[in-house]
Amino acid sequence: MFDVLVFLFENYFEANVHPDFDTLEKELSAAGFESSEINQAFDWLNGLDDLAQATYPETLVDSRSVRCYAAAELEKINTESRGILAFLESSGVINPLQREWVLDRLMALNEAEVSLDQVKWTVLMVLWKQGRVDESLILEDLLMDEGEATLH
Repeated sequence: MFDVLVFLFENYFEANVHPDFDTLEKELSAAGFESSEINQAFDWLNGLDDLAQATYPETLVDSRSVRCYAAAELEKINTESRGILAFLESSGVINPLQREWVLDRLMALNEAEVSLDQVKWTVLMVLWKQGRVDESLILEDLLMDEGEATLH
């Protein structure tokens, strides 16, 4: 399912192209994706839309509180992945609200454990959804980096 999301992001969202559901479904099927994967990806994106339409306390964006992870989150999101989220938040790339969106979408993935690449792509999709493309440049660098990223 995550491969479908990455495909959609790379081929449609990043280019700001918005074909209708039926067209997308046909093109994804033609690209070799299973119907169940496509439906799961659309459900995941609908969850992202739900987050965008919800209301949040104004103080959440600027919160300085420490995030404690639930047991299920600790199982699914490894130390390295939590570390990259902490780095992105402390460097101002994401704020606490965006972090929560990322965590929500990571927990919605049908995976026992998410990979570091899945975390990075999810952050990129959340920033794109919020119209924060400028902040996504650091993530694109991290995603395209063949070697280890150096975090300062």
